[in-house]
Amino acid sequence: MMESQIHKIHQQLVNKEISCTKLVQERLDLLKLNTHNTVNSLLDTLALASAAKVDAKIESGQEIGLLEGIPFGIKDVYMVQGTYTTASSDLLKKYKSPYTATAIQKLFAAGAIPLVKENCDSFGHGSSSENTIFGAVKNANTPNLVGGGSSGGSAVNVAKDYTVFSIGGDTGGSVRQPAGYNNVYGFKPTYGRISRFGLMAYASSTDCVGPIAKSIEDIRIVLNAMSGKDIKDQTTYPSETISAATISNTDAIKTVGYFKNFIENDAIDAKVKSDFLATIEKIKAKGIQVKELDFFASDTLVATYYTLAMAETASNLSRLDGTNYGNRIEGASLKDTYSITRSENFSEETKRRVVGGNQVLSQGFSDEIYLKGLSVRDQIAANFEKDFHQVDIILSPVTPSSPPKIGDSLKDPLAMYLSDAYTVGFSLGQLPTLTVPQGTETGLQITAAKNNDALVLKFANFLKDTI
Repeated sequence: MMESQIHKIHQQLVNKEISCTKLVQERLDLLKLNTHNTVNSLLDTLALASAAKVDAKIESGQEIGLLEGIPFGIKDVYMVQGTYTTASSDLLKKYKSPYTATAIQKLFAAGAIPLVKENCDSFGHGSSSENTIFGAVKNANTPNLVGGGSSGGSAVNVAKDYTVFSIGGDTGGSVRQPAGYNNVYGFKPTYGRISRFGLMAYASSTDCVGPIAKSIEDIRIVLNAMSGKDIKDQTTYPSETISAATISNTDAIKTVGYFKNFIENDAIDAKVKSDFLATIEKIKAKGIQVKELDFFASDTLVATYYTLAMAETASNLSRLDGTNYGNRIEGASLKDTYSITRSENFSEETKRRVVGGNQVLSQGFSDEIYLKGLSVRDQIAANFEKDFHQVDIILSPVTPSSPPKIGDSLKDPLAMYLSDAYTVGFSLGQLPTLTVPQGTETGLQITAAKNNDALVLKFANFLKDTI
């Protein structure tokens, strides 16, 4: 696998083999010409001004940090002051952010250079990056297939080397699945490790900020830069910096588990299954104990996740009615204005999720459905806790099948929901999970117990050398 791009470019900048302005301009040109629909807006003015500062610093003999001058992309659901933040929606297509998200601000403080706001499913609603006003994101390797979602533009930009890394958002798999579809690394950290302040909320109890890159080392560097307590997000906590040395020593991992029902399942492609089982054999050959684990049926996981996620999205999006911001469409009355503004400006998928969420939360249903969803989520978390007493790592496919053709998911929303069957459980458990581009056509997921983010990266290093 590819080694660290960040270290490589940093060295080139320090040695003056390339200027930061030239580097940034080259990547901006690639983004302008790209045919994969990954760009919602270019941040060229901001990027070139930042690059000039890095060049001046190098010229004057000052040291630069590791991330200084490194070009990156931002999924278009993060606030960046003065830039369009559209969430790929009609409602916010002219909205400019008044402030910058904490995670992005931390990358700016480290000197990283933002190039682009990236195409995604509108408000993060989708698993294919087709629910967008900017046109479907095309897969980096096979352009007639989807790029995955909702962080499709972010994963494709990394895969095509338009950005060195990108910041996606993962609620139910939205970093991990597109990373798998485009054969790059995508990390969903432990919930609360990185501040959500300035990320447009989808489902607040599982929303995570996640980096996408081409190497484990680059994931580690970016994760460290964004992590930490933020007074603007009460769910955050202080976390230790993960060193390169910590994750290179893989001796600590003794046992790996996998969910038998994920593999012995009618929904999984025969090829994904046989490749996964071949990986398991290679791990055993290295002297690691492998255990079969029992878990909730994948349809239970999908139902629980969507029940809770839709309820939260209905609540979160209730503020988007065109009153304070957004594309307001006047009707005969205030109620009419709200109704027309939301009907005309929300995608079909967003409407589906808002209606589903309001149904779940409505009188007579909430006790029966929503509270039951919360109870199952608690059971899922308890199940994971029990599992991690037996194993250090849980390994699973990222998706049961290969990426669909563009257009197919729009015809069958249920099939799109079921494609999330292997990612949503780890979101409900708020666990650190990394997609690695090995083991099956769409990669593998590595998961550890809460706050064990370093262990996930450690095992990824082990796998890199094993399969």
